[in-house]
Amino acid sequence: MNRLSRNALIGYPAGIITGITYGLNPLFAVPLIDNGIGIGSILFFRYAFAVVMLGAFLLFSKQSFNISAKQAGVLFILGLLYTMSSLFLFEAYNYIASGLATTLVFLYPVLVAIIMVFLHVVPSWPVWLAIAATFGGVLIMTQGNGEGSASPMGVALSLGSALVYALFIIIINRSKVIADISNSLLTFYALTVGCFVFLGKVLLSENAITEGISTSTDWLNLAGLALLPTIVSTATLAIATRNIGATKASVLGVFEPITAILVGTLMFGEPLTANIIVGITIAILAVTFMIYVTKR
Repeated sequence: MNRLSRNALIGYPAGIITGITYGLNPLFAVPLIDNGIGIGSILFFRYAFAVVMLGAFLLFSKQSFNISAKQAGVLFILGLLYTMSSLFLFEAYNYIASGLATTLVFLYPVLVAIIMVFLHVVPSWPVWLAIAATFGGVLIMTQGNGEGSASPMGVALSLGSALVYALFIIIINRSKVIADISNSLLTFYALTVGCFVFLGKVLLSENAITEGISTSTDWLNLAGLALLPTIVSTATLAIATRNIGATKASVLGVFEPITAILVGTLMFGEPLTANIIVGITIAILAVTFMIYVTKR
């Protein structure tokens, strides 16, 4: 088994796990938003719980927390980008259906591919074909049923989330400064930045930090947000990006809108239309084709 095939065996499953776990955002977030809990509070506790969980893991595994000043600067930027991606997505939930919002974020593979071209990294034709097909699949998924168009503000917020998420992926892939930092430590510091940003956002607001959080279910949803769409998705994204590259890792994120749509349909009664089924089928076939053709 050569090195590339070993990377593929690690990177492709990690990319799929990233998509599935990030797509679980609506499962935990929508009930909290519906209960009237502020987005700033939701995201603060999401990140705070994640930092505590991941910090405990790093301590237990006796990993060093030491980083250089240059590494701290890059990790700070990564933290801001990931924070902005979360904030834009959760704000979009106030304007459009959760499944649609999370689906629109999946347009980030197109943005990753375009930005990588400017960095003189041109994807191979199977990857371009997979990008085009998944992009088409997502467009089909987002077509309405004739009852009205989606809110422009919700669409804009979702696309903003996609853009900063794309930049997050590319920096992880391209930055040599953080190349020797473990995936767990990278995730820990990126989430720590978000924790402080959202703490500041809550403190500057007129609401109490725990306002609206009144039941054990609320706290379980916050813990679920911290574990699956935050710790697991961010760590596996770093693993996938480092093993198979930014573009392929981003294409595997197609499992994100698929998961989000299924959650919206099964848990929140959002419609499952023929367009959604066709779009999901096209996207899965495109990803399967890319993996099959580009494997080594």
